Amino acid sequence: MTRGALRAGVLLTALTAVLWAQAPRGVRGVRRPVRPHASAAETVGLTPEMRIVVGHITANSLRGDVSFLASDLLEGRGTPSRGLDIAGEYVASQFRRLGLEPAGDDGYFQNVVLKPEDPESPKSRNVTAILRGSDPHLKDTYVMLSAHYDHAGLAQAGDDRIFNGANDNASGAASVLEVANALAALHPRPKRSVLFILFCGEEKGLWGSRYYVDHPVVPLDKTVADLNLEQLGRTDAPEGPHLKSANVTGFDYSDLTPVLVDAGRRVGIVVSKNPNASDKYFNMSDNQPLAKAGIPAHTLSVTYDFPDYHAVGDEWQKIDYDNMAKVDQAVGIATLRLAQALTPPHWYEAYPAAKPYAEAAQKLHE
Repeated sequence: MTRGALRAGVLLTALTAVLWAQAPRGVRGVRRPVRPHASAAETVGLTPEMRIVVGHITANSLRGDVSFLASDLLEGRGTPSRGLDIAGEYVASQFRRLGLEPAGDDGYFQNVVLKPEDPESPKSRNVTAILRGSDPHLKDTYVMLSAHYDHAGLAQAGDDRIFNGANDNASGAASVLEVANALAALHPRPKRSVLFILFCGEEKGLWGSRYYVDHPVVPLDKTVADLNLEQLGRTDAPEGPHLKSANVTGFDYSDLTPVLVDAGRRVGIVVSKNPNASDKYFNMSDNQPLAKAGIPAHTLSVTYDFPDYHAVGDEWQKIDYDNMAKVDQAVGIATLRLAQALTPPHWYEAYPAAKPYAEAAQKLHE
């Protein structure tokens, strides 16, 4: 379909309608990499807190988020664009609904100078909030849960010009929102604080996350981990269906990975290493600037390639929401465990590809 003549009044009215329609929802030293067997997908048990988290992450809630964020109305969420601004307002409204602390320089928004070397640089916004931890000694340390919420905007020509970006990456943005909703339902809250952040400009070259590392809203040396979410909704990979499974970039790089593997087992999701993609894609998403700064940071995905990748056909109706909900339940459990742990994750410095990040971590904490 063509872009059409969308008026500001229509945009605001549609956004308001969507928001009103959503009811509240109720491991320093040398370490040898652990490569857990990923063939066992059996559920291994949930603590009471984990059950609360799992119960708050549902396919229907994810469908509601993705169907709005990837709607034609938002015109592909290019950076910068009016559609991305509306998506940011939607994200902020959900953080507000959950009672999360604003973490930006403008409420829930962090203003981002997209090209800092250019005095006339356009600007966009990251969207960020904090679920404050409950432990007096750990509440000023942070686990990050991140995703990018932008996409490719509009094509120059064609009957359908809108790159909706449902899987890439409305699925990741929606997942951050629903995990935030689940963790906010815990009483008491996790020991450490959780920083939720949606980055702009990933498709342009990690603009939002790179800006964040240069202008962090919480101290980088107090940030113990980042779990970045990307392409969690589509299961129709070229090599065959990816059901009840997920992959981690930099699988052998840190001991954050075993936490993810364990969390997946608890809900029947196999979290494994894709040997053709694990190292290759480590530097290709928003975990990269955080990792370069020394923070153990990885990206979790269901598929690295899928039909409609960066095409106008990446629409919300093609997402497998039931599978996505199970993966997000694993994400919620892993985030909870990281926020509850007394010992933060560390890089496996004996693994050659991880050594630069381990050195960066040492420098960060000097």
